[in-house]
Amino acid sequence: MWTKDKILTREQLPATLADWRAQGRKVVFTNGCFDLLHLGHVDYLEQARHLGDALVVGLNTDASVRCLKPGRPIQDEEARARILAALAFVDAVVLFGEPTPLALIELVQPDVLVKGDDYAVERIVGHELVLARGGQVLTVPLVAGYSTSRIVEHIIATQ
Repeated sequence: MWTKDKILTREQLPATLADWRAQGRKVVFTNGCFDLLHLGHVDYLEQARHLGDALVVGLNTDASVRCLKPGRPIQDEEARARILAALAFVDAVVLFGEPTPLALIELVQPDVLVKGDDYAVERIVGHELVLARGGQVLTVPLVAGYSTSRIVEHIIATQ
């Protein structure tokens, strides 16, 4: 499968989800900007995937990243999506431009909703929806010392 085939539109996603569910696969969802992919991202996404059988990553569009993080993104949404899709443990990447991924979570109806342990479960967007339908909302430990902001600061400091 080509990595581009893992990058789905919202219109394509329901058929893929239906196929996975027909196969009895447990769907995991997480989201983020994933601007400069680093060890923290890779570890987090790999842990998320091991909580189920298929991992859907909601990826912030460039416009939504600019709203969240001034001066970013460093890489455009197409590059970020292709890089994420290249990871063996990522099954689908879907862009979202809203302030939160709630509409995408409503579409995916994940069995497991995952964020890093820097979030309290009750502060994870979509937790009520997932719990109400019998799903799980989990956090996974993050690798200390890794963040895109820290990498950017280091690059600037060493110039």
